[in-house]
Amino acid sequence: QVQLVESGGGLVQPGGSLRLSCAASGFTFNTYAMSWYRQAPGKERDLVAKISSTSVNIDYADSVKGRFTISRDNTKNTVYLQMNSLKPEDTAVYYCASGWTKIISWGQGTQVTVSS
Repeated sequence: QVQLVESGGGLVQPGGSLRLSCAASGFTFNTYAMSWYRQAPGKERDLVAKISSTSVNIDYADSVKGRFTISRDNTKNTVYLQMNSLKPEDTAVYYCASGWTKIISWGQGTQVTVSS
């Protein structure tokens, strides 16, 4: 039973920071790339960042590069997304996913709202 459970979402002021966590279970976590996606109302679900199984390869969307950091702890089966300098346009539901180019599993998502 594959499970991806996001946490850490919430309401934050513009310029603030938030750290999302995704706890994985039910598969061999350390052999899978992991990804974060986000979806704002009325928009497509877009890739935010992805990280290879051993963190050697990391990619970011241009819109978050320099502000967000993806990381993982394979001893804890957890992937993180540190979000700094948040902007209102970062408001979205953020989804954890397993996979690099092909997504295998999705989490249920966590809401991030950036507003004053």
